[in-house]
Amino acid sequence: MTKHIGIVVCSSEGASLCYRTICTEGAKLLGPHGHPEITMHTPPLSEYVACLDRGDMEGVGDLMLASAQKLAAVGADFLICPDNTIHQAFGYVEPRSPLPWLHIAEVVTAEAADRGFKRLALMGTKWLVDSEVYPEKLTARGLEYRRPEPAERDEINRITMDELVYGVFKPDATDYFLKVIGRLKQAGCDAVILGCTEHPLIVNDDNSPLPTLDSTRLLARAALHRAVNGT
Repeated sequence: MTKHIGIVVCSSEGASLCYRTICTEGAKLLGPHGHPEITMHTPPLSEYVACLDRGDMEGVGDLMLASAQKLAAVGADFLICPDNTIHQAFGYVEPRSPLPWLHIAEVVTAEAADRGFKRLALMGTKWLVDSEVYPEKLTARGLEYRRPEPAERDEINRITMDELVYGVFKPDATDYFLKVIGRLKQAGCDAVILGCTEHPLIVNDDNSPLPTLDSTRLLARAALHRAVNGT
């Protein structure tokens, strides 16, 4: 029997992509139309944003834990959160959680190391890029990283929160992302972490100047593997 995946959702577009990936790729392991049991829960995104704006990581963690409790109550075996930004609260959440988690940055960092990348460009919301969510994981594996410049972080954040989370995909936004990635390539990066689960909706290996590490799909595949194989 496969394990029941609980998805702690923050924003809808990234979580939807994660959910779809588990369902569509499940068939490769489980046969036609097969995928593990999945349950999702999310409070209003506005509640997360309010906590992030005031730097209230315990508030973020409490929202995550409320979802975790509800998912545990309906039978989930383990949890994932397809949102990089709110992993800032993971240290608060994990010891209080009723269920084990997969950590999105650990999954992405492991993939980067396995593929032999050495210096990663880090894309994401301003909250994520300013945080240590990825630097801690990358440094622990001996990997270097580069962040966008402050003005670039602001514009990437605006595009993400004003457009991508609403399912709005504009050519100018894609062009801006690719310009930033191109600059980070010139700074010596050999791959880019798409550290916001909406970013793979406009950036991928076909248009990016650097190979991409798609945090959304990598997390989905790691969850699928755990659900099927137990590890």
